[in-house]
Amino acid sequence: MPKQLILCNCSGSQLIDLNALETATGMTCSKVHSDLCTTQTNVTAEAIASGDAIICCQQEARIFDEIAGELDQECPPLVDLRDRAGWSDDPRSKLPKMAALLAEATLDIPAEKTIDVVSEGLCLIIGAADIALPAAEKLSSFLSVTAMLSDQSEPPDARDYDVIRGQIKHAQGALGQFEVTIDALQQVQPGGRGPLQWTGPRDGGQSECDMILDLSGGTPLFPAPEKREGYLRADPGSINAVADAVLEASQLIGTFEKPLYVTLEPLICAHSRAEQIGCSNCLNICPTGAISPAGDHVSIDPMICAGCGSCAARCPSGAITYDAPPPDALFRRIHTLASAYRKAGGDTPRLLVHDANFGRELIHLAARHSRGLPADVIPLEASALAGFGHTEVLSALASGFVEVSILLSPTVEREALEKEIPLARAIAGEDRVTVLDGTDPDTLCDILYNPFDQSEPCPEPILPLGNRRQITRLSAKALHPSLDQIDLPDDAPYGAVLVDTDACTLCLSCVSLCPSGALVDNPDLPQLRFQEDACLQCGLCSNICPEDAISYEPRLNLTDEALSQVVLNEEEPFACVECGTLFGVKSTIEKITEKLAGNHAMFSNPDALRMIQMCDDCRVRAQFKAPDNPFAAGERPRVRMTEDYFSKRRDH
Repeated sequence: MPKQLILCNCSGSQLIDLNALETATGMTCSKVHSDLCTTQTNVTAEAIASGDAIICCQQEARIFDEIAGELDQECPPLVDLRDRAGWSDDPRSKLPKMAALLAEATLDIPAEKTIDVVSEGLCLIIGAADIALPAAEKLSSFLSVTAMLSDQSEPPDARDYDVIRGQIKHAQGALGQFEVTIDALQQVQPGGRGPLQWTGPRDGGQSECDMILDLSGGTPLFPAPEKREGYLRADPGSINAVADAVLEASQLIGTFEKPLYVTLEPLICAHSRAEQIGCSNCLNICPTGAISPAGDHVSIDPMICAGCGSCAARCPSGAITYDAPPPDALFRRIHTLASAYRKAGGDTPRLLVHDANFGRELIHLAARHSRGLPADVIPLEASALAGFGHTEVLSALASGFVEVSILLSPTVEREALEKEIPLARAIAGEDRVTVLDGTDPDTLCDILYNPFDQSEPCPEPILPLGNRRQITRLSAKALHPSLDQIDLPDDAPYGAVLVDTDACTLCLSCVSLCPSGALVDNPDLPQLRFQEDACLQCGLCSNICPEDAISYEPRLNLTDEALSQVVLNEEEPFACVECGTLFGVKSTIEKITEKLAGNHAMFSNPDALRMIQMCDDCRVRAQFKAPDNPFAAGERPRVRMTEDYFSKRRDH
C-alpha cells in the first residue's frame, strides 16, 4: 500500500520542497505543515487514523505515540528529516538525502523475536548494614526483600524483611532466574529475649532470586555488570546512584519481554572437532559470558546475552547471526539508502553508522547547535554497533557509498570493531573506512565537512544477497574488478591452506575434522583436495595434523579457482599384490613394509609381511587360509548355563 508523507518544517526552521520530494520518492506528500506536535495535532490525528502515513518528525515521537494510543491505532513510521538533513549549513541540495531517508522508512523490517521473562519481585540486596538496610526498608513495600550484610553488624530488630550475613561465592543467571551460593551464611535467630542473634556460619548456602541489588562497592558479581539484566549495582558512596538503583529495582516486577538477539546454527560452528579446539572467536569476545563450549559447538544463553553483536561480527562460518533484526534487513536498508540517493540525483554519498542512543543524540546536538550533517552524509542507525563488521562495511561500499564512517559511543564493545575495521580496510582500502570517536558535536561536524580524498563510487553497485561470506566476496569483486587476490591480516577468516607435501602422509585426519568441507578427499585416489572459498582458517586441520604439515595464508582469492576444488597433495596408489586393486598410498605401504620386515615378531614370516601389501578382501582370505587361522578351530563351545547344570542333575 502506498504511503503518504506528512511533512513538517518545524516552525519554518527547515526548507522542504514538496514537489521535488514527491518526484524523487514517488510518494504522495501532504502540504508542508509547521506545528504537527502543537497547534496542528488534529492533522496528525487524521494522518494516524488513516493508517497510511509516514510522519516526517522523530523528535516528538512521544506525543505521536500518545495520539495513536487515544485513537487505538499503531504509531505510524517516523523519519527524522530535520536533524539528519534539513538543519544543515551545507549549501548543497538536501533532496537526495531526504529521498534516501524516506525510502528507508518505507521498508518492512521484521519485528524482533522475544521471550517472556517473569519476575516475582524476589530481591537480594548486598551491602554494609548502613546502606543495605535502608534500601531494604524502602523496597520491602514493593518487593520480597532479603538483605545480605557484608559487614559484621548485628541483626536489626525489624522483621519486615529477611536479613542474613555472608559472602557470595558464586552467582549465575539473569533477571528472573538468579542463583547464588553463599559462604559463611548466617541467619537471624528470632527466638529468645534480648538482642537478636546470628546462627552459626555455614558454607554452601543456596538461594534463588529475581534481581540482585549490589550496594557493596566491591568487585562485580558478573562480567560486564551493566549489561546483566536484573543486576543493579551502585556506588554506596553516592546517594543519587543508590536512590536510582532502588527506584529501578522497585520496577522490576511482572512479565517482561526479553529480545532474542542472536541465532545459532550448531552444525556449522567451527569451535572444535574430536576434542581439538578450532575457532574461539565468540568465546573470547563475548563481554557477558553468555557463550560457553558445548562439545563440537558453542551454546548461547539468551537470558544473559545483551545483544552487542560482537559474536556475529567475528563468527567466520555464519553459525552465529544477529537476529534483531535479521542480517538481510540491514543489508536491504544499506542498499535502499544508496540506490535512492543516486536515483534522486546524488552521486557520492557517505554513510555514517551510529547507535540509537549516543549517536542519535550527538547528531541532534550537531544539527541544533552546530553546522549539522553535510548533505552527502547519510546516517544509518544500527541496532548493534559492535556487530557492524567488515561484511556490512563492504556491502555499503559496494552498494554505492564512497566512504563508511562508524561513530563510536562510550559504551560500545570495541574489541570486535578493532578486529573488523582493519579487515574491512585491507579489502576496501585504508581511506574508505573511518572510525569517529568523540563526544563534541562541533568536532564531529569539522571531521565530516573535511573528508579524506574520496574514491570513486563502485562502478557497478551490487545488491547484497546471500550469507555474510558470500556478500564479502561479491562486494570485494565489485570494488576491485581487476584484482585476483587481496592480502589480509593474520586473523582473517579467509585464506588458503598450505600443505608441506614432503611431510604429509595423506592420512586425511584434516579431512575428517574440517567443519566447512573445505578439505575433502578423493574416494578413488590418494588425494587431498581443497576449496578455498569454504575455508574458515579456523585452525582445526593444523591442530590435528600429526606431521605438522599444514599452515595458512590469509588472503581473499577473487578468481573462480576459489570456488572449485584443487589438489593440495596426491600420491600414487598401491596395487594389491593378489588382485591388483588400488588401495592406500604406495609410499606409505612401502615404508611400513620396510620398517616391519625383520624387525617385528609378527611379521618375521614372509607370508604375514605380504599381507600388508594386500587389500582388505585379500587380507581376510589370506588370514582364513593361513595355518594358524583362528577360524579353523571350529565353532566355540556353547556357554554353559544354569539350566544345563540342573538338567545334568535330573539325568542322574
